[in-house]
Amino acid sequence: MTTVSTLRAVDAPYDLLVIGGGINGTGIARDAAGRGLSVLLCERGDLAEFTSSSSTKLIHGGLRYLEYYEFRLVREALAERERLLRLAPHIIWPLRFVLPHDEGLRPAWMLRIGLFLYDHLARLRTLPGSKMVRLRTSPMGAPLQDRLSRGFVYSDCWVEDSRLVVLNAMDARARGAEIRTRTGVDTARRIDGTWTATLRDGTTGRTETVRARAVVNAAGPWVSETLGTTLGVNSRAAVRLIKGSHIVVRKLYDGDQAYILQQPDKRIIFAIPYEHDFTLIGTTDVPYENAPGPVTISEEETRYLCDCINRSFAKSIGPKDVVWSYSGVRPLYDDAAANASAVTRDYVLDLDEAGGEAPALSVFGGKITTYRRLAEHAIEKIAPHFPGLKKAWTGYAVLPGGAMPDADFETFLAQFSRDAPFLPAETARRLARAYGTEARTIVGGARRLADLGEAFDGGLTAAEVDYLVRAEWVRTAEDILWRRSKLGLRTSPESAARLAAYVTRKADAA
Repeated sequence: MTTVSTLRAVDAPYDLLVIGGGINGTGIARDAAGRGLSVLLCERGDLAEFTSSSSTKLIHGGLRYLEYYEFRLVREALAERERLLRLAPHIIWPLRFVLPHDEGLRPAWMLRIGLFLYDHLARLRTLPGSKMVRLRTSPMGAPLQDRLSRGFVYSDCWVEDSRLVVLNAMDARARGAEIRTRTGVDTARRIDGTWTATLRDGTTGRTETVRARAVVNAAGPWVSETLGTTLGVNSRAAVRLIKGSHIVVRKLYDGDQAYILQQPDKRIIFAIPYEHDFTLIGTTDVPYENAPGPVTISEEETRYLCDCINRSFAKSIGPKDVVWSYSGVRPLYDDAAANASAVTRDYVLDLDEAGGEAPALSVFGGKITTYRRLAEHAIEKIAPHFPGLKKAWTGYAVLPGGAMPDADFETFLAQFSRDAPFLPAETARRLARAYGTEARTIVGGARRLADLGEAFDGGLTAAEVDYLVRAEWVRTAEDILWRRSKLGLRTSPESAARLAAYVTRKADAA
């Protein structure tokens, strides 16, 4: 055991090596750094490049999990929903969801009981509760087919998922963690009471050897491969890979509400306002048997999602209406459920201490909403190896950009717009949403739009790109267009090419 020290000699081992730069890895790195541990996080791609940027973008309790008696998970998720809304008000905000009652599917009494539980499982509640709605007379029912005459409305939250990952990494770095993107861990073995790991720079191919007192395997879909091959550890815990796909179409309806639509196969599908001019539709749940890696939507999944919308909405859509799609592989804990939709969304932390040797903790499953609690539980698991560890702290510490009085985004936006009156209203809102109070750093002392440098599509400027390269580990145009933002939906090929050239110059000089 090693007493926690806030200072680390150059050749000394890190306290913690975290493998994986998704939401769980960055959340654990942040928590650990804030407790006084020296932390190195390695991500072989970009932050949130895979699963963590492929979610349905919701901070939610998981209403449908009540059907599978996941009461602990729902209660924890609902409590975290309230907490995260206060800690990151720029990238998380409330949404009202319309749940139509569809004859022949779940009966109305079951929906009413489920929503009652959903409203009351969390001790803290700042969002409006659920209520019944007459869809034929309410504006919320206008986009729906006339056969859907009544339903329910309840609350959950939206999140910019990939930005949540980046903000956790930024805060981890601010508290002393070292974050290395485009850096893989080739192998790690226990030698003389610590882990000795070989790192590989994905850009140059150069290798480096580091040591760590403990390893956290937060490799997502690669968790089993990392456990067995990279770390050489045997474990009975297994991952079950589920592919989830989403489609984006032109805006299907007016209003800020989202829809949760029941399906005959007992699944539910969301339709959510997206990037002002679009509707996000998802997700599928398809068993995935191939090796983890980049995935794309299938024709069958596209047709399935379109059919789900066409069962409930008055306006029909087809594959030709899809303007963008994305897919990800979820690394769920294998609980032997027969149905992919029934596999637990709870997390399992598997600790291998090998008879008192250097610990390796592997993360199976989890969801974005509960990442902070997962991180706390992960640190609790390895805490016996680090006497003097500081207490849990992330439950009240705002994420970068979130320090707004009373967590009031609209008031902050109004002040930011007054301070930078030359910004178009849409650009000011996008900057405030993406960066919160850090948006002031991007604008700096500019007094006119031209002061922000070269302009790209969607209101992106050189000043913003420079900030992203300097502060957010950006190395490619794709990092900006599809993870730090979704400006790819509004960017022409010409602008994307100019941006790629500009980022390359800046990244090479960094």
